[in-house]
Amino acid sequence: MSNILGAPKKGLQGYGTEIAFMCFLSGSGCLLLEQAVNKTISPEVSVSEYQNFLQDFVQETEEEKALADVKQCFLNQSNETLHNFAQMMQVMYSSKWCAS
Repeated sequence: MSNILGAPKKGLQGYGTEIAFMCFLSGSGCLLLEQAVNKTISPEVSVSEYQNFLQDFVQETEEEKALADVKQCFLNQSNETLHNFAQMMQVMYSSKWCAS
């Protein structure tokens, strides 16, 4: 099985392709990815606003429900946790594996 870039999927072990893919896009200046991450962690964005923003990437009801679940999970977090997650994303974006 391969990811969208054609690389073999490694899962979350080591440098998982999901994280590497996120770094690749962000490191190359992917505004859409950065907007999606920011909307994911923003307590001011509702579940329906989040689903609407990502509607072009949803093909099935299960995917729409998964987006709602992810967003609700972040809405349930404290501001400190959201801040820490945002900082972690910035560290990843500027890491030697992601920086372009």
